[in-house]
This record gives sequence, C-alpha cells and structure tokens, in this order.
Amino acid sequence: MTTKTRTVERRSRFMDRFGLFSECLLTGVWIAVAALPLLTFPAAFAAGTRHLRRHLAGEHGGLREFVTDARAAARGGWLVGVSVWAAGALLLLDLSAVQAGLPGGPFVGAVGILALIGYLVAVVRAAACWEPGVSWRILLAAAGRRTVRDPAGSLLLVCGMAVVVLSGALVLPLAVPVVGAVAAAATAVEARRLAR
Repeated sequence: MTTKTRTVERRSRFMDRFGLFSECLLTGVWIAVAALPLLTFPAAFAAGTRHLRRHLAGEHGGLREFVTDARAAARGGWLVGVSVWAAGALLLLDLSAVQAGLPGGPFVGAVGILALIGYLVAVVRAAACWEPGVSWRILLAAAGRRTVRDPAGSLLLVCGMAVVVLSGALVLPLAVPVVGAVAAAATAVEARRLAR
C-alpha cells in the first residue's frame, strides 16, 4: 500500500466520522424542533434515531423522511409523552413528601427519582428501536427489560441525558445539538445489543 493510498484512506475515514458527527448535530436540531409541543418528544426521538440508522446504512434520508417518520411515530408516541409527564408529576408529589418531612419521605423520593430515570431510559431505548407500524406498548415492554438487563448501555444513556441537562443549564442552545448525540448513543446501544 502506498503512502498516497494510506493518506486517502485516512482522510476518507475522517470525513465519514465528521459526516456522522455533523449528521448527529443536525438530527438534534430536528428532534428539538419536532419536540417543541412537549408531548411529541418520544416520536421526535424515534424519527431522529431512525434517520441516523438510515444514514449509517448509507440509505437516502433527509428532512422530508424525518417529518414523515415523526408523524407516524406520533400516532402512538404522544401517549408515551403524556406518560413521561405523568411520571414527572408523580416525582414532584414524591419530592413534596420529602420536603414535608413525612416518615419515609427521603426513601420514597430516592425511589421516585430512580424510577423516573429508569423510565426515561426505557423510553429512549424504545424510541431507538421504533419502526413504522410497531406498537409503542410492545417497544416499551421490551425496552424496559433491556434497561434492566443491559446496565452498561442504560448507564451510557443516563450519562448522555445528564450531558443534555448540564449543557442546557450552562448554555441553553447548546443542549439542542447534544440531543442528537444522545440519539446516536441510543442507536449505538441498541446496535451493540443486536450484534451480541
């Protein structure tokens, strides 16, 4: 192999990786815009991860396909969005018990926080596996099992969500493209599971 061939190969790998990175950032913007109604976050995330899977497979896909996927995922995904908000409301109720000084309040608060984090991971994992026509109920049940059985993948997603929150706390616009990195992480976690 000549020096010129190695240089071209190295440059090609760099461009492929940079292209994936930029696609993740763009996907994060699309997800954030599609999730503005708040209840559509699971559907937007599902469309984003499906877009990244298409990109990795070398298939054509752009904003039009993303919008089509987001609409299809929203048909059942909005109920998942409502359930996330309901879980958040239950957590606030638990935390108010902690603040009121009720017996066992700190334990209930800790369990509530862990349960909400686990549920968010399951929602993200379910969205990463979404395909048109697949029931969200089936996806969530399978994602719940994977959340428990694959602690390393779940921890990666928790860390990704923490980065989004911290980015948003420091510079709010920075959190938008970081969501795309979490979508890429969810895609990678699920691809790793399938490869085993």
